[in-house]
Amino acid sequence: MQNLVKSTEAHVVSRTGWLRAAVLGANDGIVSTASLILGVAAAASGMSEVLVAGTAGLVAGAMSMAAGEYVSVSSQADSEAADRAREQAELDGEPERELAELVAIYVARGVDPALARAVAQQMMAKDALGTHLRDELGHSEASAARPVQAALVSAATFSAGAVLPLLMVLASTPQWLPWTVSVASLGFLALLGALAAWAGGAPVARATLRVMFWGTLAMALTAGIGALVGASV
Repeated sequence: MQNLVKSTEAHVVSRTGWLRAAVLGANDGIVSTASLILGVAAAASGMSEVLVAGTAGLVAGAMSMAAGEYVSVSSQADSEAADRAREQAELDGEPERELAELVAIYVARGVDPALARAVAQQMMAKDALGTHLRDELGHSEASAARPVQAALVSAATFSAGAVLPLLMVLASTPQWLPWTVSVASLGFLALLGALAAWAGGAPVARATLRVMFWGTLAMALTAGIGALVGASV
């Protein structure tokens, strides 16, 4: 019965860390690389220049995503570590006060005061620090910061997303390149939005339209700027 409960009670919150990094990486890879390709192509550049720019964008973007994710998630991990140290110090110095805090939390959630105290005492006897981190501060293993995982996922998914517009360049003729890259990239974004929504248990249509809107805006603005720059030089 215990194994059955564990297998049927899987929640999407356990995917939050890697799913956010994966969606952000792939989305940024598609949008930024497609936009870069369209901007360079609109400046009347040749196919070789477009490919070089797109490849450079892939490498630079993947490294930037990895570094940015690592730094930001490391900051979260540092905050979590500081909270753990502070909570442990409070448990060591004022255990009765910490017990009273836990009792108050359970009472606020609707537990009878006497029962809340009994539960708090038992929970603290088993794992005082873990109980306070979870019930007082909202920390959990599922949402814990994992900097290396986030960095690797972001770099890998950015690269995977960025490769798709580059493949469209290779599959297109110069005159059709803007349309091929634009339409295909919007299709990739729609698929990404739908898959991310499905994996996260969110409404598919709203997520799909959201990524397509911002992708269209980014590509249109970059292409416009590229055309203006190309016309002036």
